[in-house]
Amino acid sequence: MQRGALVSGLLAAAVAPATGRAVEPNGASSASPTVVELNIQGEIEPVLAEYITGGIEQAAREHAALVLITINTPGGLDTSMRSIIQAMLRSSVPVATYVYPSGGRAASAGFFILLAGDVDAMSPGTETGAASPILEIGGQPVRVDATLNKKILNDASAFLRSYAIKRGRNVDLAVTAVTEAKAFSDKEALDGGLIDLTASSPKDLLAKLDGRTILRIDGSSEKLATAHATVHVVEMTPREKFLSRIVQPDVFFVLLLVGVLGLYAEFTHPGMFAPGVVGGIALLLALFAMHLLPVNFAGLLLILAALILFVLEAKFPTHGVLGAGGVAALVLGALMLIRSPLTGGGVSPAVALGVAIPAAVIVVILMRLVLRSRAWKQTTGREELAGEEGEITAAIGPPGGAGMVRVHGELWRAVAAPGASLAAGTRVRVRQVDGLTLEVEEVRPPQAVSS
Repeated sequence: MQRGALVSGLLAAAVAPATGRAVEPNGASSASPTVVELNIQGEIEPVLAEYITGGIEQAAREHAALVLITINTPGGLDTSMRSIIQAMLRSSVPVATYVYPSGGRAASAGFFILLAGDVDAMSPGTETGAASPILEIGGQPVRVDATLNKKILNDASAFLRSYAIKRGRNVDLAVTAVTEAKAFSDKEALDGGLIDLTASSPKDLLAKLDGRTILRIDGSSEKLATAHATVHVVEMTPREKFLSRIVQPDVFFVLLLVGVLGLYAEFTHPGMFAPGVVGGIALLLALFAMHLLPVNFAGLLLILAALILFVLEAKFPTHGVLGAGGVAALVLGALMLIRSPLTGGGVSPAVALGVAIPAAVIVVILMRLVLRSRAWKQTTGREELAGEEGEITAAIGPPGGAGMVRVHGELWRAVAAPGASLAAGTRVRVRQVDGLTLEVEEVRPPQAVSS
């Protein structure tokens, strides 16, 4: 018996390093379970969806006991919302959704995500719902055809029902958040069967979930063990934090304009370099965001039309008519730039108007400087000699012959007008430059006028 016990102990010691956990001789694990915590803050967009789906996959690799997703969002993009929900439904690790902190909300797309969890909860003083699918431009609702509106409503309702009923939620009440835009406090959501429980903090939630049996999407049940779990908070990587700012509609619009204006300044004023470098980088970042965001090309065309109107305003005396039209086109283009038919998320009107007016001023001023520079007298090279005065150093003659003239301290070959001869010391004015030869004419003193 002692020898058998010794063999069992050695076997347990050999297995422990391979699994990364201490294993008791009877096979029980002494390591505490792990909970992976993810956070949805702000608008739901593609980079946030990448962060959440990556966190769920990481939890599966770590064999975590639970994925805890805290939510505080006004909504976001439909495509990103669906990516997150699909990852939650496919997850081999149970997922708990939790509206937190107090004063937070899970509105619009956040409501869909909240109900997709294996278990969902809210902290006191939070709200959820208001998930009606609407077509928005710049945050403003737009009237749509009744058939299209019905189609969008039915699509969103069916998507919500497809998983809410398997989670044991009150589907009829949940659908009213879509069809009637109803919103619910934490108490109303609990009493109505939309959520499973309320908790004051993530720690309190994990304590309440310990020993709770949940229903998975495939119909199986699983008992949670979270009382002494180690919480692993997964933050966004620096790359994801940076990219999440770029794909914000307001930031994308500003980057797009900065890129266009920077390149415009470089092309109209060659040699400045800085505007071209800044504009090129900003435009590349905007193109990256455009690849992720649902961009409406009608908005892009309006922005292009606005820039053309600004240039025309600088060229023609329209008394501001074209400039005002350009500002209007730029604001409308910004509001239409991001297409989000289900959950909104466009450029805010304040940013659109705040950027449009300075952009108009910059384009008009730059274009007027370009047009004015074309009328300036040449100040470098041989062409700047036209109109300058000098002195003949070697006589020009006989008629048709060539001499020498000193202009700006430099000696040039000079010829006079056909039939003219000019003696050395004569003051002359350069009429034109032909290669390295100057055609000159005598400068005559002003005639005295007798009274």
